[in-house]
Amino acid sequence: GNLLLMVRSIDLVKKKNGQNRLEHHTDRYHSDDLLIRRGQAFIMWLDLSRPYNPKNDKLHLELRTGPLPTVAKHTHIIIPLVEQMEVNRWEAKISQRDGNRLKLSVNSPSTAVIGRYQLTVVTQSPKGEATSTHDPVNDIRMLFNPWCEDDTVYMDDECERNEYVLNDVGRLYYGTENQIGSRTWNYGQFDEGVLDACLFILEKSGVLPSGWGDSVNIVRVISAMINSPDDCGVLEGNWSGNYVGGTSPTAWSGSVDILKKYHKDGGVPVKYGQCWVFSGITTTVLRCLGIPCRSVTNFNSAHDTDVSLTTDVYFDENLEPIEDLNNDSIWNFHVWNDCWMARPDLPPGYGGWQAVDSTPQETSQGSFRCGPASIIAVRNGNVFLKHDAPFVFAEVNSDKIYWQRKPDGTFTQIASETKVVGHCISTKAVGSDERNDITLLYKHPEGTEEERIAVETASRYGSKPKTYASPKAEDVSIEVTMDGEGPRMGGDAELTIVIRNTSSLLRTFTLNSQVAVMYYTGVLKATIKKDQTPQCFRMFPSQPIGEAVMGKKMSAEISFTNPLPHKLKNVVFRVEGLGLQSVRQISVGDVGSHASVTMTEHFIPTLPGPRKLLASLDCKQLTQVHGVVNIDVKEK
Repeated sequence: GNLLLMVRSIDLVKKKNGQNRLEHHTDRYHSDDLLIRRGQAFIMWLDLSRPYNPKNDKLHLELRTGPLPTVAKHTHIIIPLVEQMEVNRWEAKISQRDGNRLKLSVNSPSTAVIGRYQLTVVTQSPKGEATSTHDPVNDIRMLFNPWCEDDTVYMDDECERNEYVLNDVGRLYYGTENQIGSRTWNYGQFDEGVLDACLFILEKSGVLPSGWGDSVNIVRVISAMINSPDDCGVLEGNWSGNYVGGTSPTAWSGSVDILKKYHKDGGVPVKYGQCWVFSGITTTVLRCLGIPCRSVTNFNSAHDTDVSLTTDVYFDENLEPIEDLNNDSIWNFHVWNDCWMARPDLPPGYGGWQAVDSTPQETSQGSFRCGPASIIAVRNGNVFLKHDAPFVFAEVNSDKIYWQRKPDGTFTQIASETKVVGHCISTKAVGSDERNDITLLYKHPEGTEEERIAVETASRYGSKPKTYASPKAEDVSIEVTMDGEGPRMGGDAELTIVIRNTSSLLRTFTLNSQVAVMYYTGVLKATIKKDQTPQCFRMFPSQPIGEAVMGKKMSAEISFTNPLPHKLKNVVFRVEGLGLQSVRQISVGDVGSHASVTMTEHFIPTLPGPRKLLASLDCKQLTQVHGVVNIDVKEK
């Protein structure tokens, strides 16, 4: 026993179906690394140069993360060997001795910094000290732990955890409240390379790793980093209708491609996204890191630029809109996220779902980000609680107020609409593809005492005093009509806005009514109600061909008929499916009016169980065309 004690090799027991990965619920990640969750013990084996002698030998583990690991910042961790483990601290104990081999059980606190740690082992014996060489193969990736009661992101309901942490396919809602469309989205948080891309995003944010243990901080950073303005984030927004040089926002069916491209290109923003793409990526990243998250759609979503908690439309003396004042707007729908966590930074009672919005709309503390805002705070009008609660409150509660300028330069209120904003707030139900309406989580029922108190509480923090209309406000009527079939996705809509006073004035505006276009601020949305079938033409994928078996080649047929009276130019299909195949683009050229295209897609399933092959169509004249082939893959 008087030889130097050295570590010959380390076995982190990291196989997908091994004890560590199963116990830590990380067995679905496509990665050969040890992936563990904080606040929970894991096991490892050390192979030493000779048997360990507890009388004279000592050893401890060291973990380092980030560019400048320091003990004080919890980024350089010294894990002592103890006799008796206590919960919620870094320590290790010997659980088995077998010749030269030692089995250790290692524990971490529920506040540990997440990310990638480098592991070394320091051994001490009478002959001196030795440190194992660092081998990247033994790097450990630490995640948040929704299964651990002491973690801020703990969620106690297993069905909810399965949905909001482990489900890698979901549904996103869009359209108008009268015609709610939905599409399947591949979150793909366990796909190869996705966790690396998520950690790359955190590195790229410049936030010091010492802050990576705080879930509020991480969510805020991610909300800023998913959009590209001011920090070269993941995705560039584009609402122009011209997507040359990138992918049209409606053509994406999942997040994996976007995240991997961003990582591969070293942080060049991917083109292009609109709100549901920003939201889909946010869900992927937060679920991947272990924070429960869901995508949420709000119909008639207000965009309040001055925190007045109202959507304001300004007219001059002649009832002409004053363009440079009309910054507020209402989107026909807007998609953001809820993430689940305790809020130790707020007074008690504000934990649970938190709204976070990655679409670049307004800056918050100098950067385009929004949230996390406690939904309980939003519901009760407690908008003074951080982060960005007034903005989220206005998204779901704004009154629309019309103002007219008087000759002396002041404004009076000439008309107002209440209850036009924040309808049918929707998310995918737990455990099924149904739509779940969560409006009542965001606001008290219309007309109740609680609602009145919430709005009064919030308006105390608004930046504008309420100005009441003169008795003559009734003289003005604003009426909106729409020519033709109504707003069709991807086409322009002619809106005629008639403002009648004693003399009638007529104005006409042309809108590009893409999927997420903002309605012109002067529009009374309530009058644009047309019942028609949703403007999204489904593809009709037929059945899969042949038997679906892991590792065996198979095919599926996808067909599409052009519903329009004119030719579609440069049609591209994008096909992808988790466990089936990564994104493939297929150019089919032009498709004549009412003509059909059928193509057969060949692939080899790599994962068992129910899988979805998603197809979407990308072309200038038609958007939101997508379909799903359900495939049940058997094990070999």
